[in-house]
Amino acid sequence: MKEKPVVLIADDAAQNIQTLAQCLKDDYRIKVATGGERCLELAQTDPVPDLILLDVDMPDLDGYEVIKRLRESQALAAIPVMFVTAMDNDIDEEKGLELGAVDYLTKPIRPGIVKARVKTQILLKVQTDQLKQLAMCDQLTGLYNRHFLLESARQKVAFCKRHRQPLSVMILDIDYFKQINDDHGHAMGDQVLQAIGVAIQERCRKEDLLGRSSQPDNEAFDSSDNIAARYGGEEFVILMSPCHQEAAQRKAEQLRAAIELLQPNGIKTTVSVGVAQMAAEESFEALVSRADMALYEAKEQGRNQVVVK
Repeated sequence: MKEKPVVLIADDAAQNIQTLAQCLKDDYRIKVATGGERCLELAQTDPVPDLILLDVDMPDLDGYEVIKRLRESQALAAIPVMFVTAMDNDIDEEKGLELGAVDYLTKPIRPGIVKARVKTQILLKVQTDQLKQLAMCDQLTGLYNRHFLLESARQKVAFCKRHRQPLSVMILDIDYFKQINDDHGHAMGDQVLQAIGVAIQERCRKEDLLGRSSQPDNEAFDSSDNIAARYGGEEFVILMSPCHQEAAQRKAEQLRAAIELLQPNGIKTTVSVGVAQMAAEESFEALVSRADMALYEAKEQGRNQVVVK
């Protein structure tokens, strides 16, 4: 069963919170903050809100400062904010909208109006999220697509260089994939691609490939800082940061071995893998090229193996 959207109510008046929560609780999961600082904290905790109902006049941070900070955060900027406030002149409303609010409601609270406006904004949020998903993801495997990988890589490379963090990449290519298509048909080939995509995703969730490590060195990293993408055809790219080459090689070998055991629909499937770590002044394109050279060597040396370049 699909979970209800999350609405975060931020208001320092208990009566206002109660009134808003009462009219929304049947259709949404409710989170409550009684100040601006708490609102920012809750916006960053799971479940992340799909909409924030924000009062302007609060004792610690006012609503205008809260929305400014939300918009300055890459992780929080996309959360829609609706002001619900007693400040009802045109100047205040204009200021709120200029700061990025999607709507501006004035008190006293009218439950019917609130429910209708919230429903509209939640619907727009869901539709926007679906469009983003289509734009970012490969529809067959559910992994990110090449376009998203390349766009994100620029930011990730710049961040790692600025903070002197290690960044590694692995490229996986399915061995003899053309023969799989020729022998079993393209529909079965698609199922092989999907199975490998699931294997990568599962290891992201288990955090044994792209998640937190128990190692005490710089190998430990957060799965949210890594990108797994279908690069094209039967090729996959996993960008890992912060991650040294030795850790990347070990993780690549773990993934290679796991894929060898899959045998989707009884089809023996293996991958060859190339691994490389970014040098200090190296571009992402050069890094991928080196990993691709390592992949080529893995193919030349008999396939179903990991080569580091």
